[in-house]
Amino acid sequence: MKLLNGRELAGYIKERQAHQVRGLRQAHGVLPKLAIIVTVDNPVIDLYVRLKQKYGADILIDVDVHRVPQTEVKSLVAKLNADPSVHGIILQLPLADPSQTEELVALVDPAKDVDGLNPETLFDPATPMAIMWLLAGYNVDLRGKEILLIGRGKLVGAPLEKMLQASDLTVSVADRATADLAAATQAADVIITATGSPAILYPDMIKEGAVVVDAGVASEDGKTVGDVAPEVYNRQDLTITPPKGGVGPLTVCALFDNVIRAARVVTQK
Repeated sequence: MKLLNGRELAGYIKERQAHQVRGLRQAHGVLPKLAIIVTVDNPVIDLYVRLKQKYGADILIDVDVHRVPQTEVKSLVAKLNADPSVHGIILQLPLADPSQTEELVALVDPAKDVDGLNPETLFDPATPMAIMWLLAGYNVDLRGKEILLIGRGKLVGAPLEKMLQASDLTVSVADRATADLAAATQAADVIITATGSPAILYPDMIKEGAVVVDAGVASEDGKTVGDVAPEVYNRQDLTITPPKGGVGPLTVCALFDNVIRAARVVTQK
């Protein structure tokens, strides 16, 4: 088994970013700031918000968390859009009322939309970026491979499909409702799953020697788990993300890369 250790790669990226932020602060007087808007009380969301706060503190990027009812999101986004000290804005998903997601993410200034969700955004979404970095960092060659994405979500599946297709790669998409998911997974050389459904992928569903990237996040019995069943890790022939420290650390890196890019624009005006 070969593990795709995102935490290992993240250390190198984090060091580079800390150097970039020091340059912005010292040479230009720019203090990069990220604002996160949270509308629900959810343990998985709280975990990721804390990770972002800690990461930001480590590389000297301020992270402000705004916990508000969804009814206040429009006015808060307008305020943050107009605040020149705020360089990146995240509307943390899922929202209390998901039916408003597209309407509300479209209100974020495209130049501050570091999650890459506004249709006019200037940035790639963080998790798809992280997956591409992870595969590239471990020299996983995707050319000529059958790639299967499990999950069609706005944060991962949909934008990642576009990224892969833009690179002229062969991509198929499935989800939890796919009639014969096992047939699709067994035909794939590379499986990237991001459904948030615990244990959707079992050992007998995976082709010999396949690459498996688990970007799913869910809460089960108070623990954060992915889409891959624990038994999959008994397969010694796979190249796979570990249960912890795979895509997640690089997702945070990718997000803060976007914040740094947004802050750097200020120096070019």
